[in-house]
Amino acid sequence: MRNYCTRCKDVLRNRTWLVAVLFVMFWTAPAKADSRIIVRTTLGLQGLQQLCNPLPLPICSVVGSLGDPLNQLFLVNSPLNASIILNILRSLPGIVDAEVDQLVSLLGGLNSVTTPPAALSESTLVTYYNSKVWNGYVTQPAAQIVRVATAQHQFSVAGSGIVADIDTGVDPNHPAFAGVLLQGYDFTRNRSGASELNDLSPTDFPNLPPPCAPANCPPANVNQESAAILEGWAATILDTNPKYAAFGHGTMVMGVIHLVAPKAHLLPLKAFSSAGTGNLSDILRAIYYANQNGANVINMSFDLMTSSTELSSALNQANKSGIICAASAGNDGREEVVYPAAIRTDVMGIASTSDLDTRSSFSNYGNQVVWVAAPGEGIVTTYPFSTYAAGWGTSFSTPFVSGGAALLLNLKPGTNESHAATDVAHAVYVGPNMGHGRLDLVRALSAAMGNFSISVAPSSATINRGASQKLTVTVTALQGFTGTVNLSVIGLPTHTSWAFSPSSIAGAGTSVLTLQIGQSAPTGIYKLTIRGKSGSLVHSTHVTLTIR
Repeated sequence: MRNYCTRCKDVLRNRTWLVAVLFVMFWTAPAKADSRIIVRTTLGLQGLQQLCNPLPLPICSVVGSLGDPLNQLFLVNSPLNASIILNILRSLPGIVDAEVDQLVSLLGGLNSVTTPPAALSESTLVTYYNSKVWNGYVTQPAAQIVRVATAQHQFSVAGSGIVADIDTGVDPNHPAFAGVLLQGYDFTRNRSGASELNDLSPTDFPNLPPPCAPANCPPANVNQESAAILEGWAATILDTNPKYAAFGHGTMVMGVIHLVAPKAHLLPLKAFSSAGTGNLSDILRAIYYANQNGANVINMSFDLMTSSTELSSALNQANKSGIICAASAGNDGREEVVYPAAIRTDVMGIASTSDLDTRSSFSNYGNQVVWVAAPGEGIVTTYPFSTYAAGWGTSFSTPFVSGGAALLLNLKPGTNESHAATDVAHAVYVGPNMGHGRLDLVRALSAAMGNFSISVAPSSATINRGASQKLTVTVTALQGFTGTVNLSVIGLPTHTSWAFSPSSIAGAGTSVLTLQIGQSAPTGIYKLTIRGKSGSLVHSTHVTLTIR
């Protein structure tokens, strides 16, 4: 009771002091309506509400909590000029920090539609894990460049865990996402579900356009960065109306994640409108929501020019929870610092490359923001209305890495941001200022497996024709290696044979190699290679064999 009363007295003293400050402030500077301020406070909701309402003039109103685990982060509105209310709040006891709620845009930059890729017209339906998708989506050049299919098959992975995408939402009815799409949340409307179809005006779209084959609907621009297979009337509405300037962005990004990791669950978090704008406060809510709802990966295909203390804090909290984060490096075609890509300890920043492994002209560069690059030109992916589109921009490079993170989790559960960043850094060099290079999923997964060594004892053997001898082959795990090593022998002459027991070793262990020499085997000295293969990793040792 004493602590509670003491706290009440503190708040009353703060309010009395605040009235005097306000009297001065109102006389010295004009007010500006609707300043949105993100506030971190130890006062709690009730204490902040009291602080916002000193008699006779309220200075702010609490919109609500932003969902941080300490329940210290809130959004407030104020009729005062932003700089004035920031100065007031930061000077008060109980206020840890305050910053302006930035307006973030998915739009802008130099990325734009060029020639739609041929793969966008390959609409033959194929089975892709548990769904039916267009063949051009699965076999497109970008997927081959980063070796999606090879990585999936060679390492027997298809993604695991939950990948959250903070974006414009998703088309929840797209058949590609059958069985893996979670409900998500719409922070722009404060309700469950994250359908970007809710942004369509009934006046503009009294009926949704039906699915359309490329033969009937050739690619049409639907905004600056995307061309979709869509009825002409629908494409015209989307491309000419600024309120739809980013419509489909979330569905497209989700499609790339699903292409790489088709068995990972997808969590759409809608923090942006179809116009492409969103508030930093909603992005923070989305990050905390992802953290509290089991996300393993967060994809952020957006960038801010101004740093944010609370964005760094939210992503640091995600890092501590083991969440892997990837963000766009930006599309201004220059070396500049953008966020969250520049928060290097918590986020991998992703640049864009062409299908020829050169930096995309629109892609930002510089090792301050770029960790790795991935294809980002004419990426064929899912689009609302159960159709497909091609996209240009680092927005569509980033989900290749996020999907790759889900593959890493499938291969090695417990992979965190640091592990994933180290693994994907085993990339293909594409020039200076592009971080560690262009993503190669086979290299990344091979790195995640660690490494192994192989030895044999004895290292030489003399065997008479018609006889046999046993040798011991040892596989030693290095760097946390957990893969399966398949054993073989190369170099034996004719009329001889070999057998391992067992024929493969999981992680580490020994196998007995039996060499059987036939009566007709040619005599002489032979150098045998004992080979161990696990995925793309191959190591060997040698035995000198004398046949008498």
